[in-house]
Amino acid sequence: MDKIKEMLANAGGSIVLAIAVAAIGFLLIKYLMKLLHKLKGFEKLDQTTARFILNGIKWLLYVMLIIAIISILGVPMAQVIAVLASAGVAVGLALQGALSNLAGGILLMIMRPFNVGDYVDAAGASGVVQSINLFYTVLLTLDNKRVTVPNGSLMNTNVVDYTAEPLRRVDLLFSCAKSEKPAEIRQCILDAVAGSRYAIQEPAPFAQVSGGTNEAMEFTVRVWCKTEDYWDLYFELNQSIVEAFAAKGVKAPALRVLNDKD
Repeated sequence: MDKIKEMLANAGGSIVLAIAVAAIGFLLIKYLMKLLHKLKGFEKLDQTTARFILNGIKWLLYVMLIIAIISILGVPMAQVIAVLASAGVAVGLALQGALSNLAGGILLMIMRPFNVGDYVDAAGASGVVQSINLFYTVLLTLDNKRVTVPNGSLMNTNVVDYTAEPLRRVDLLFSCAKSEKPAEIRQCILDAVAGSRYAIQEPAPFAQVSGGTNEAMEFTVRVWCKTEDYWDLYFELNQSIVEAFAAKGVKAPALRVLNDKD
């Protein structure tokens, strides 16, 4: 107890100073982060990137403050570094998956294969990107389900971004009886496409015979539109082309009757 009292008496000033530095440091960091949030430079960045940078700055300031407090208390920095290195190895082995996700999050910020608001298909999930965090990316599916995907998985798989480009193409397949005239069917399809308010004419719409059987002809239809109009055009063409076939009296493919040999 005498030794403890002597140590406390000798270290009393350092402890008081360390507490004061800690209190003032935390207040300064909080104030500085508020100022950084208001900077116009961060307002120009997208929300995900700005949040990532600000979080990195905040944790860097906290680490610097902790090192300063340890130094004031008189703890040898060589021992502190040795302890941190040993702890870092142990934590790294225990959190390999988390560190992989962290590295993936950093690479997503740098490479930017997609942005918040894009509709993507990756790592077995599809949806609109809601946020890109340090460890996870959050997707919102079309039926309003939230999917959390580890960033490590996103950086090690193919990512399909459906909204990255301004234009998309709708591909459809229609069939009719083999007895119909291909040129008339093609013109019927193109007339239906021309009546759409979502279809664009450059690149030009495409409709041609692409296959068939003994009973049917198959027509491939390809029409371009703005990316945001993709599903509107998709459903509109399915309806308008079927209605155009009905108005023209286009016959459906004949049903194949099976005999005993089949």
